[in-house]
Amino acid sequence: MTLSPDARRGQRMGIRTVRGDIRPDQLGRTDYHEHLLMRSPVLVGDELDDLECSAEETEQLRDAGIDALVELTPWGCGRDPDGVAMIAQRTGVTIVLATGVHREAHYDRDHWIRKIAPEDLTERFVADITTGCASNGGSPDDSDVLAGVIKVGAGYWSISDFERRALRAAAAAHQRTGAPIVCHLELGTAAWEVVELLTGAGVAAERIALAHADRNPDPLLHADLAGEGVYLGYDGAGRTKYWPDSVLVDCLLDVAERGGSERILLGGDVARRSSFRAYGGLPGMRYLPGTFVPRVARAGGDELVETILVANPARFLAFALG
Repeated sequence: MTLSPDARRGQRMGIRTVRGDIRPDQLGRTDYHEHLLMRSPVLVGDELDDLECSAEETEQLRDAGIDALVELTPWGCGRDPDGVAMIAQRTGVTIVLATGVHREAHYDRDHWIRKIAPEDLTERFVADITTGCASNGGSPDDSDVLAGVIKVGAGYWSISDFERRALRAAAAAHQRTGAPIVCHLELGTAAWEVVELLTGAGVAAERIALAHADRNPDPLLHADLAGEGVYLGYDGAGRTKYWPDSVLVDCLLDVAERGGSERILLGGDVARRSSFRAYGGLPGMRYLPGTFVPRVARAGGDELVETILVANPARFLAFALG
């Protein structure tokens, strides 16, 4: 595992989870993108709001071979730090929680997040990582659960003023904490624009992951991004309304062959009650390890899977802990 400059200076590198800090080698097979408790005006009727069902779904993911997941629900979207910590305690799954703000479409016109000054966004991101997470209503230090990653988002071929403000706040919070940043790309668009904004604000490329990169399954684009050090979030398995999984497997293998294997992350991003088996839907969070990962292993080998599911998330999620 390649260590950051912080590690080379002898600082302790670790991963911040809802149940405490761990060493990177303790993380295990990781689903880098899930939502366990979530609601949004763009997902009306598909809320994840039943802790028992979400815990049951997490158990199914665990039983299919996943040791850890990253819960990427940001502020204002039903994020529940204490509820997620309870799921981690019940299931034994290691969970990394996000702070941050989603793309603008997830927030009503009068949402409280729109009223926060940019510098206050940064302060609250930092507080979530260092002292305790705010509630969904924005009150600081409501929970002693800590976040370990920063989540932001951009629209379809657009970055609104709202989203730019959040991206800059995330960059400032990263500089103060070292926590990595995951950015939602709508259908995989505006990848370079997001990277340029974040790196221009002082974030190293290797501390950025682009969620939904695979919604634009362009291996040449992905290889170029990986070559700059950016992590690629492949979290679209099972979405045959776009294309069969074979398209994603072929794209992933192409990127790996072009030298990008150490920059690929796998997640499910199931995110809807209609897709959770525990809520009565399909295909469920277990689809990723139970169906998609075996296809990757058959096509690319077990070593590639180990790199993508174990080494890469451990490297990406680790930062110097105070």
